[in-house]
Amino acid sequence: MNIFNFSSSKRQLLLGLSVGGFGWLGFARAQNMTSGRLRSMEEMLSGVEAFARSPKTPIESRVKMYIPLLADNGNSVPANVVVESAMTEADHVQSLYLLSQRNPVLIMAHFHMGPWSGRAEINTRLRLAGSQKVMALARCSDDRWYYHTVDVIATESACVDASES
Repeated sequence: MNIFNFSSSKRQLLLGLSVGGFGWLGFARAQNMTSGRLRSMEEMLSGVEAFARSPKTPIESRVKMYIPLLADNGNSVPANVVVESAMTEADHVQSLYLLSQRNPVLIMAHFHMGPWSGRAEINTRLRLAGSQKVMALARCSDDRWYYHTVDVIATESACVDASES
């Protein structure tokens, strides 16, 4: 008995999944996979400008990020971000980005918010590829951008891609 006796449609499905998987890897490579290299603040902000299609200069206020300054393990670093906002129809946070200075992908997380959120606050865990600056960037309904950065020292790195030199 042949255990690899798949019907033609199953083979096509598996082939499509494998090609789709490799296509996703190509997409991830195109997302500025530069682990180990530190991005400047200008590079971090220009990456978001290209993604969000907004040439606005962010202001360092209204956003507060609470993250340990010393992380024993970069695989799971707790982060809390609070944005001062009334969260009304006229004044609310639309998007909240968490950016990495050193991770393979610049934008670690993107949260969508609105007046229905009640308050502009998120709690999450991050993977960090070594010691770096982490930035929380908020886009408000008046199309203004606000940010806060924190320097984090990670004693054990995560997100390391050994295939790049």
